Amino acid sequence: MITVNYAELRNAFEFVSSGSRKEHQAYIGIDTGAIYWHSNVIDLEDEVPNDLETSNRYIPVPHKNMLKLGQSLALEFIDIEIPDAYNTVANLFRKRGAYRRFRELLQSVNLLEKWYAFETNASDVALMAWCAEQEIQLTHAE
Repeated sequence: MITVNYAELRNAFEFVSSGSRKEHQAYIGIDTGAIYWHSNVIDLEDEVPNDLETSNRYIPVPHKNMLKLGQSLALEFIDIEIPDAYNTVANLFRKRGAYRRFRELLQSVNLLEKWYAFETNASDVALMAWCAEQEIQLTHAE
């Protein structure tokens, strides 16, 4: 079983999820539990193994969309909090800039902070379930 610090994994998950699926990657070394960060769009100064993307010795950290934490989570939140706006929000996600408009809508009805808490909780639950599937043991040591 691999042991990984949860705070480090959460940071890597946020990094991977901060762009499109191909922009940023992070990998967990199954021998050491070390997390390696890689980006196709920004230059990172971290040293990474040469076989990072080709070896089976590394587990890629998932993007939030792989854990169903993108549009479907936003629509779930809307369905709970303001179901009358469901169709409006669903239409927002058909165009570019959807998340910005989604956050603006939430801000206008004083639900933005509640959304962030909902999203963080759902991300934690999904990430922990993913770790269990990958047989990754989490530590919370600093």
